[in-house]
Amino acid sequence: MPHTLPSQLFGPMRDGRETSLFTLENDHLRVRITDFGGRMVSIEAPDRHGRHDHVLLGFDTLDAYRTNSGSFGTLLGRYANRIAGGSITIDGQTHDLDRNEGNNTLHGGSAGFSKLVWDVASADAGATPTLVLIHRSPDGDQGFPGEVTAKAIYQLEADALTLTLDAETTKPTVINLSAHPYFNLGGPDANDILDHELTVAADAFLPTDAAQLPTGEIRPVAGTPFDFRHPCVIGDRIRQPDPQIFHALGYDHCFVLRSGNPSVTLHDPASGRVLQIDTDQPGVQIYTANKLHGDFAGHNGLIYRQSAGLAIEPQDFPDAPHHPGFPATILRPGQTYRRFIRYRFTVD
Repeated sequence: MPHTLPSQLFGPMRDGRETSLFTLENDHLRVRITDFGGRMVSIEAPDRHGRHDHVLLGFDTLDAYRTNSGSFGTLLGRYANRIAGGSITIDGQTHDLDRNEGNNTLHGGSAGFSKLVWDVASADAGATPTLVLIHRSPDGDQGFPGEVTAKAIYQLEADALTLTLDAETTKPTVINLSAHPYFNLGGPDANDILDHELTVAADAFLPTDAAQLPTGEIRPVAGTPFDFRHPCVIGDRIRQPDPQIFHALGYDHCFVLRSGNPSVTLHDPASGRVLQIDTDQPGVQIYTANKLHGDFAGHNGLIYRQSAGLAIEPQDFPDAPHHPGFPATILRPGQTYRRFIRYRFTVD
């Protein structure tokens, strides 16, 4: 019989359904995950002196997640990021979607995967602590066609947390699953991530219009503030007067990943912590928390303001259904969607 992961009640939903908080732990990392939105609530990792501390923005209660805006640590679906005009066309048939950002659909709609309680399929605290969450999204959910069964598998092994995302459908649909953790490797006492060094294995990025929708162009990063092919201090680049930076009030763009790993490396020189992210996703959204305005406090009472954390979201390209030049995101019956994201924490 599998060992049960340590868990505790996290709080009730409005309909009375209880949520749980699970702990995956080994000698290197302690990770807490809730079935509400399948979100990562906290990750505690050591610095160069062996001191463990929070490296993830988050909250200590369910009510805080429900009350505060933002996608802190959550799973994203059915479609991460934006879909222009709140509609998609598949095999000649148009489907109107829930519009929750003006005329557009963001992160799957107002009742996307981040707002729901996932079912716990298994919680094993064996040699490789593993939590398996499942959500069955009905046909027509937020306007998307097909009944979709999505699965999120969290596994902790040595210094890495791996998230595997699976999905199957009963009708042709579009799928783009991801997660939305905000990292600050300096710990909860660090005000922002502007001193962090970022490396992204991307020769190009997707420019956006003023509504932050991709224009369809795939633009080389060379000669732009989006060139992170070598380690660069985020604060040195984010202040450059580029129209794309003005659109987003910082970085909120999808980078086109090269094959090979790591895809993204984040380094905090002060603490010595290094985060390496490996993935088979074709892109990664880099977001400098531009819309956090100090309205609420998280772990250790720290007030979250702009650039308090860096969201790193490996995913398919935003608004791909409207851009034939982007990798297709259509999933058909009989096919299995599968992606992985691995978060590895080391020190320099």
